[in-house]
Amino acid sequence: MERTTSTRPEPLTYSVETAATMLGISRALAYQLVRGGELPSIKLGRRVVVPRAALLRLVSGEPRKGAGTPDR
Repeated sequence: MERTTSTRPEPLTYSVETAATMLGISRALAYQLVRGGELPSIKLGRRVVVPRAALLRLVSGEPRKGAGTPDR
């Protein structure tokens, strides 16, 4: 008998709680990072979510979009 596997696409966003778990940090710290702009997020209605692409960029060490070095 052949097994069929259902492949579900990866979500485009994660809750802040899920992102915190994935990063190995507390929920409180994740919300603090969101408020400070260090953890990229999007507000959808009353929910705050973390885009998967931004989370992957963050952990890969790539610079954030729009983030440059300040002129001195």
